[in-house]
Amino acid sequence: MDLRYGINPHQAVRVVNDSGVLPLTVRSGCPSYINLLDAVNGWQLVREAAAATGEMTAASFKHVSPAGAATGGPVDRAARRTWGVDGAAGRLTSAYVRARDADPKSSFGDMIAVSEPVDIELADLLSRVIADGVVAPGFEPGTMEVLAAKKRGTFLVLEADPNFQPPELERRDVFGLLLEQQRDTAPITADLLASCELSATMVTDALLGLVTMRYTQSNSVALVKGGMTLGIGAGQQNRVDCVRLAAAKANTWWLRRHPHIDELPVVDGMTRQDRLNWQIRVADADMTHAQLAEFARLFPTSTPALGNTERAEWIDQLDELTLVSDGFLPFRDNIDHAHRIGVRHVVEPGGSSRSSEVETACIEHGITLVRTGLRLFHH
Repeated sequence: MDLRYGINPHQAVRVVNDSGVLPLTVRSGCPSYINLLDAVNGWQLVREAAAATGEMTAASFKHVSPAGAATGGPVDRAARRTWGVDGAAGRLTSAYVRARDADPKSSFGDMIAVSEPVDIELADLLSRVIADGVVAPGFEPGTMEVLAAKKRGTFLVLEADPNFQPPELERRDVFGLLLEQQRDTAPITADLLASCELSATMVTDALLGLVTMRYTQSNSVALVKGGMTLGIGAGQQNRVDCVRLAAAKANTWWLRRHPHIDELPVVDGMTRQDRLNWQIRVADADMTHAQLAEFARLFPTSTPALGNTERAEWIDQLDELTLVSDGFLPFRDNIDHAHRIGVRHVVEPGGSSRSSEVETACIEHGITLVRTGLRLFHH
């Protein structure tokens, strides 16, 4: 398999494979090193999540962590308006829309992963979004012509082999050290959640969150609702920052549903991503002086922010979220922050020296606490 370049364009690169059996086949385009890492991680995530939940699954990957992951399901009005799909969108298309819409600022130029063969409806959508490539276990008739024409033929199309079995041992060569470890194959099933009686929806959200954590750079936390990750806090050095980052992203997702932001006037010639960026700036309430002036020019009949009371009242309506953590929650402040964003269920490995304080905080806030005993660090 040929690659364009390494992690950076000045680094030469090659793929070394002693077995001669590859998990992916390039159908169109030429991947970079990062494209390949995103595709391999993305494919593993959607394959395992689909197996765990029994639902078609999609993920949007950037820089070796998912910006969003989702199962197929209802696409709300805001997402339909943004992505140009209707309420009758198929399950696979809806899975990707829901994954992409979780954090569309981060998903700009993403690597797309889907658990099922790409159909013509999804191919049409992918032809209209800014993305680097897609990995899937197959492509239905007519879809390759659509995808191969994207980006003047440079859009990356990778076909995953669903029957590929990776080696038991993983190896990484770092600064002259060859590290070897057993591949993480611990099963992620509903059995991990047996300590509590949970609804079917809660089980799906928990399983999606757990699989997502397995392929997210640690430390990491996901906030999940209705089969969608609404916020992923990835790669932080402490877990409370993971919670706060995930909460900020979930807040932004929810605020984009506020009528003032969702119905921001359409500006002739403005691209979808530019419109999204303006909606996100209003949701985040953090514009520079230059951006405020530009907003006034583009949207003269709109205000650039919600009032503090209106904003707080809207955020308070977001509820029934599930927080999934890749490692144990070491202090109760994780729970206190989670409660503020509407978390009602927490799934974590347990095992902290202050686990009793975490449990007490959950009881105080009326949060269901599920301890799996399974850590899911990923580096």
